[in-house]
Parts: sequence; structure tokens; C-alpha cells
Amino acid sequence: MRQPTITPSNTAGSREDGRAATLQTLDRGLQVLDMLSRHDKGLTIAAMADELGVHRAIAYRLAATLEAHGMVTRADGQLRLGAGILTLAARFEPHLRSIAQPLLQNLAELTQAAAFISMPQGMHCVAVMVAEPEGSVLRVAYRVGSRHPLTRGAAGIAILAARPACPEDSDEIRQARAEGVSITRGQLQHGAIGVASAVRTSSAGHPGFEASLGVVTLDERDLKAMTDAVLACAREVAMAIGA
Repeated sequence: MRQPTITPSNTAGSREDGRAATLQTLDRGLQVLDMLSRHDKGLTIAAMADELGVHRAIAYRLAATLEAHGMVTRADGQLRLGAGILTLAARFEPHLRSIAQPLLQNLAELTQAAAFISMPQGMHCVAVMVAEPEGSVLRVAYRVGSRHPLTRGAAGIAILAARPACPEDSDEIRQARAEGVSITRGQLQHGAIGVASAVRTSSAGHPGFEASLGVVTLDERDLKAMTDAVLACAREVAMAIGA
């Protein structure tokens, strides 16, 4: 059987086309995971295709591939994030902790306030890392696992402010987006002041690691210095984890 002749120029073109197609598919797959992370009740193939702007057959293949790797699960016609995501998160956590904990401890000592990193879980904000200043007597207690609505408290508002603007955004979210930092007073605990900024690890228009970093205090005297310290630490953490 005669073998087809492939010229060098055709080979190069084929490789470039394949590379472009592969990157586009990967990009779409990551978009699917981001979509599902924002839809607690799941998405149908049709809804996913509409949001991606692709044919349903393409959406089906994307879902099937992600499902085969445990990243997506399907039940009652709804797609949701799969347990494979938890495995990846568990492997990332030690890396995050080794990088961020010393920086967080430095922030706590500098501000003499409880410092934290929080991440979104559905419509809630959960503290995943906390550092307390040594020797401080008067401070607000903040614990790993502390949970509150994303729309209340500086940590959640900072996370929402890093997302694309939407008509439902509150004035607090809009202000935090404009200033790069959220400052709240007494929203979660009487007398407590929260200062938080998003840890920005994604390019414009592309989802990345979602988190906020901040402090909670009872002292408003050094709020400007505290805000500057939070912003600087958030940038440092983002750079350290490879933003």
C-alpha cells in the first residue's frame, strides 16, 4: 500500500494546528470546571454548551473527558464537580501552607492582629489558614474553619470584588473592586474591623486560585498602615504561589 507523502511544510502546519486545537480544548475544559464551581446545583450539557458558546456535541465530549478523570460527576442530568478536585486540592494545600504561613505570620506580627487566608465554598467564605501575633493580649479570635456568607465580612467581599462585575453587586463589593481592598466594621462580630484583599492569581478574563487575605482587629488607629500591609502581603503570596 502506497504511503502518503508529507512535505516538511505540511508537517509543520499540522503540528501548529494540533497545538492550537489542544490548547483550545484545555481552555474549554478549565472553563467548564470554573462554571461548575459557581453552580452549586449543577449544570446540564445544554446549559454548559450555551455558556461556552459551543455545540452540544463538543460540550458532551468535554464533560465525558472530565468525568473519566473524576473531575466531574453526572447525576439526574446535572453536571457537578467531582471528587478528583478534592484530590488536587489536598495535594496543593501543603504547598500553599509552606509558602503562605510564614508570610501570614509576619503580617500578624506586623499588624498585631489575627491574619487569615479564606477561600470560597459555594456561597460561603471559609478560613483555611490563620496566624496569631505572639504576645498580643487584646485581639479578635479567628479560627481555621470559620465560615460566613460571601456577602458579609471583608474576606468574602474581597473575593467577590475580584470576580467580574455583575448587576447584583452591592456597593461594598463595587467599592472593594475599585480600591483593591475591603474594610468592614461589625459585620461578623460586634466591634471587629476586617481588612481583606483578594489574592489575585489569574489573568484578566481567566479563572485562577480564588482566595482573600486579611486581618481582623479591634483597633482602628493604624488602619491605613494595616491596609497597606494587607495589600503588600496579598501581592507577595500571589507571587510566591506562581501567579
